[in-house]
Amino acid sequence: MAWRTERGKQTVGLVAAASAALALTACSPGGSDDGDAGNREAKYRRVIEDPHPHPADVIEAAGAPTGVARADDGSLLLTYEAGNVEDDEGPAAMAWRIVGPDGRTVAEYAEHTDAEAARAAFKGVRGGFVRVPPGEGAGGTYALDPHGKRHRVVTAETPVRTRPGDTLLAELEPTLVYRPATRAVAPPAGVPDSAIRLAVDERGTVWSLDQPLTEDPDRVVWQRDGRTLGSTTVPKPYTGGILAARGGTAALSLVRGEGVRGVLVTTDGGGQWQTVLGGGLPWRDLKRGPEWLVMDLLADGRLLVGEEGGRYWLADDRTNSAFRELKTPAKFTSFTVDGTTLYGIADATTATYDLVAGEGLWISRDGGREWRRFE
Repeated sequence: MAWRTERGKQTVGLVAAASAALALTACSPGGSDDGDAGNREAKYRRVIEDPHPHPADVIEAAGAPTGVARADDGSLLLTYEAGNVEDDEGPAAMAWRIVGPDGRTVAEYAEHTDAEAARAAFKGVRGGFVRVPPGEGAGGTYALDPHGKRHRVVTAETPVRTRPGDTLLAELEPTLVYRPATRAVAPPAGVPDSAIRLAVDERGTVWSLDQPLTEDPDRVVWQRDGRTLGSTTVPKPYTGGILAARGGTAALSLVRGEGVRGVLVTTDGGGQWQTVLGGGLPWRDLKRGPEWLVMDLLADGRLLVGEEGGRYWLADDRTNSAFRELKTPAKFTSFTVDGTTLYGIADATTATYDLVAGEGLWISRDGGREWRRFE
């Protein structure tokens, strides 16, 4: 039920199929590369019904990745999904492709699945990538090195004290961190039972949003090595939303009623906090609700805020007191930050035979001033 290829084992047909996929991604949004929408529909149906789909065929059918992860050596792992267009049930196909720092395909994999299966997702870590658990518990988790070789991940039930390099793999129910040095996943020690949001930075600090069962306000608590380092109260009349943490900076979105109205930020590891309610961020223009918010931190401490399928803003500097709106080359349905690189994906929000305007992966290395389409 799977097809896998690695560098040195690819055929001429694979190269041709991959080239066709790139040409298709670059075509106009109205249909396939030959202008025959019906032909594209037929190809798409064949791919999702194929019990042994070829990776390049799944990638061509999908048109754009569903996710992107970056390893520490600069390799990218792109995931792709092609699902049943007529219904949320039925056949589907998934694939992943690892692209080396030089832009060449290193390994790829595809399998037949169904439209109700959990979407495949990976996180970039030191030494490669790790599969995010597709359901409750750590079942289905494994690691891939930059060459696409699969490695077993050990699951531990005993909580561990987080250390530098640990990656938050699953936020809640269960909460799991991944340790690249041992290829092991385990719950982090010391997380309060009242925690409803979590973030783990590269120093191994665990930041949690705690929501008490009493009338007391929400609190942000940060811990390291199993010890609580400090806490701060979420200012009234707000409740906490999304947490992000990196490089001594931590940020919490502030929710009031049905909308996000600001952000609580520290840039010195929790020593001082500021409430940002303006700074060029038109919070009331975010119409889709807190669940659609995108918030992440660049490695230099700058905060990125936006809304899935909408607009995005980036802080001018690590003080995170003033923001500018990003000009994007297409309407991004997802946005990812790694280091100081921005990754935007333009795709349809539901399975479709045709492509949308600008469909594909876009990359910016200068804070969103210039974008290039990944090919």
